[in-house]
Amino acid sequence: MGLEAENWAKRLSGYLLDWGIALGLTVLGFWAFSVWRSPNLPEVAPDWKLRSIQGEEISLSDYRGKTLVLNFWATWCQPCIMEIPTFEKFSNEHPDIPVLGIAVDGTPESLLRFSKQHNMTYPIVIATPEVEKNYQVTTLPMTVIVGPEGEIKNAHVGLMLEQQLKWATN
Repeated sequence: MGLEAENWAKRLSGYLLDWGIALGLTVLGFWAFSVWRSPNLPEVAPDWKLRSIQGEEISLSDYRGKTLVLNFWATWCQPCIMEIPTFEKFSNEHPDIPVLGIAVDGTPESLLRFSKQHNMTYPIVIATPEVEKNYQVTTLPMTVIVGPEGEIKNAHVGLMLEQQLKWATN
């Protein structure tokens, strides 16, 4: 191998190592932030009755016996909007695990328009201040996985990726 090729190979391996370290630290940082911001929720999910954007009353107890995904979000939250396709795909691929979008802003009319604009077919309900307090929603997006007996199986603050959602619901 010539001297020029050898230098090029050393530079390339140095760049790859630098990028690998940077990527590893980034992933570690996101994980640490998520753990740090995760709420300290009770073992059993606080019950609630909320109105859907179509006006029907939906309660947590309606889903007893099923694993349930609660996604707290807002129309102004860019990470929330970024994860909509993940929840939409999951909802379609796993009809046995309902997904509920819990909006913390908006009116039924504005949320209905928003949901159509973003192709959201899973149910959307409107949070109350009491529900936000009970679930300690201080950072968005936030996803809570509720087990079949009402137990909180997982809580994740921040953007939820497809694989994370699959792991959290297993």
